[in-house]
Amino acid sequence: METIFEFLFKYRPIFFREGDFTFTSPWPALLILGGVAAIAIPALLSYGAARGDSRRIDRWVLAALRLGLVAILVFILFQPTLILTSVVPQRNFVGILIDDSQSMRITDEAGVPRSDFVRSTFGTEGSDLLSGLAEKFTLRFFRFSRDASRLNDMGELTYSGTATDLGNALVRAQEELAGVPISGLVVISDGADNSGRALAESLLPLQAANVPVYTVGLGEEELSPDIQISRVEIPRKVLVGTSLVVDVIVSHRGYSGRTVQLTVEDTGQLLASEDVTFERDGEPVVTRVRIEAADAGPRLLRFRVAAQEGERVTENNVRDVLVDVVNHAEKILYFEGEPRWEVKFLRRAVSDDDNLQVVVLQRTAESKFLRLDVDDAEELAAGFPKTREELFRYRALILGSVEASFFTHDQLDMIADFVSRRGGGLLFLGGRNSFAEGSYQGTRLAEVLPVFLDDELSAGAGPYFGELFITPTRAGLTHPTTQLGEDNSDAVRERWESLPAVTTLNPITRLKPGATALLTGGTEEDRDRQIVLAYHRYGRGKVMVLPIQDSWIWQMHADITLEDQTHETFWRQLLRWLTDGVPDQVGAQGEREVVEPGQPVRLTVEVGDSAYAAVNNANVIAVVRDPFGDSITVHLDWDVEQDGRYDGGFPTSGPGLYEVSVSATRAGDTIGTAIAFVNVAPSTDEYFDASMRGTTLRRIADQTGGLFYTPDNVASLPEDISLTGAGVTLTEERDLWDMPILLLLVLGLMAGEWGYRRKRGLV
Repeated sequence: METIFEFLFKYRPIFFREGDFTFTSPWPALLILGGVAAIAIPALLSYGAARGDSRRIDRWVLAALRLGLVAILVFILFQPTLILTSVVPQRNFVGILIDDSQSMRITDEAGVPRSDFVRSTFGTEGSDLLSGLAEKFTLRFFRFSRDASRLNDMGELTYSGTATDLGNALVRAQEELAGVPISGLVVISDGADNSGRALAESLLPLQAANVPVYTVGLGEEELSPDIQISRVEIPRKVLVGTSLVVDVIVSHRGYSGRTVQLTVEDTGQLLASEDVTFERDGEPVVTRVRIEAADAGPRLLRFRVAAQEGERVTENNVRDVLVDVVNHAEKILYFEGEPRWEVKFLRRAVSDDDNLQVVVLQRTAESKFLRLDVDDAEELAAGFPKTREELFRYRALILGSVEASFFTHDQLDMIADFVSRRGGGLLFLGGRNSFAEGSYQGTRLAEVLPVFLDDELSAGAGPYFGELFITPTRAGLTHPTTQLGEDNSDAVRERWESLPAVTTLNPITRLKPGATALLTGGTEEDRDRQIVLAYHRYGRGKVMVLPIQDSWIWQMHADITLEDQTHETFWRQLLRWLTDGVPDQVGAQGEREVVEPGQPVRLTVEVGDSAYAAVNNANVIAVVRDPFGDSITVHLDWDVEQDGRYDGGFPTSGPGLYEVSVSATRAGDTIGTAIAFVNVAPSTDEYFDASMRGTTLRRIADQTGGLFYTPDNVASLPEDISLTGAGVTLTEERDLWDMPILLLLVLGLMAGEWGYRRKRGLV
């Protein structure tokens, strides 16, 4: 289309976009118009006077054609001109930034790597593009991947960079050329920026300095055929023995209808496998894999899909994920407002789980409590905790059948803060003094719940009682709390629907926005009537409701065999999930999941006091032990931009797992400790989402005033920079009166008039 435009209008569209239109005729306008009128008016009058066989419409058509011809001649006589500003040859610099990362090795359908464009264009003397640029500009070359540097010889390009930072490359190039007039920067890349930083910030100085960026995109915007493990959704820290349901997102192009096998390995040992069937082309598939965290310690899990025939990129078929499997007891406070069977059977369900410690506080009479499984005689001696420090020692809280009026206003706020600020897990159980029946409406805890307490089932009807047959929701089929040890969704549904009915005194039917129902219940024919299990996130923590009063029936009903572990499995899974991800007073994590050997690790530590308020005056030290047994000590500094956050870094050498032990003290007193692991290994990020990122490259060009190219149209780059670039410029005029379109219009109008006359017999 651009070629046709240039043929008709003499210049390419960019000339008209960048230029200013004007007329430059040396003759006065009145003189030209007067001469044209002296010719045109008699001609038009002669048309009006003509009669014979002509009709009125004929005279109008012929007059219009003649007037069009006259108008074009007048336009030509006025000498239309484009006023253009272009750069002065050899007075300006252009920086050429060449992507030196691994993704440039990816080949096209013909087996030609993306880097071949660089070799043929800049590695060959006398190439048209290089000659055109060198003729107009002084060139400076740069190479970039994770970092950017000057490039003096094309032989220095290795295409081995394991990350791409486009923003850093642009900033470095601008800084290098800061002392000279810059017409623009040319970026030759596939656009795969994986630095994790906002690109917009790097474009601001370029926009301020009026430096346009011209991007040349290499590769295909849709890479096919290809399979990629795009993401693995898995907790980074779990209790040993936890059954995990891992969501793995597998993307593909070109393999519609094919079934492949996804495997999960732990240091070569096969943990699980799952078939993945691709449907529509380009549509990701979410595959759920069930694995068990059987061994304590840091585990490097490998998720893999075998390479398929004809696949363009195979490095993105594998993802390694580091999971810290910890072996310690999570402490949970269970406060029950009255004696009932649920306490006994819940304790029995988790008694064999060494990683769950359920501390029971049961009210037996007014101001009298039974304490079970406490650590010492002082724990909970005064009843339910009255301070945040006392309550926040626990990682989860279960509230049984206890009325809201039992708690003081400050205790209700404290429980809400236990979730939102401390990040703990909160579970509400059903009972005659729970939910609306316990008068929680209007309290702070009503805001915390994932369900609404006002319900039409009990409106004006007195005490409520319902028998519930259970079924899992779509979310419940795959949620870790509701798996019951089954291997697939069909088995999960079948197991739940085979359980005996339980009862409820709390008619809960409405979820709050953002909440998720996992189990519902009702009659055998309508099992979706009420909510049986639901949760949502609240602040840093999570809240779950289980508005039934007798889950112990799943253990003691006559239809349940002695060997049946449904009740035990359910409660262990639920409490493990409730405590999963609950933060400690000191928490440490690396900036990236995988760090390249030789690259520094950025470490972030968050420190809070016993009430989980941020601490800014702590002394935070990290001891780093590398895979070879050597260790170094790193002092972390407070990040003044965020309370309670401390930053630091340490170097890496060879690959392997680095153990980071963090301790935080204040005035000589220990606040807390934390252990984190960092996986140091060669990165394969460059092979993920390996298609050309045309959207990114176009955005860079658009926001800086440059243009986007592909190898098919990059030949016009030197001329385009001359017209649109910055630096030292001059003004020139380009004539438009001799555009081919004008000649074609003149000939067309003359031929049209003659043809019309001939058709109407007026010749």
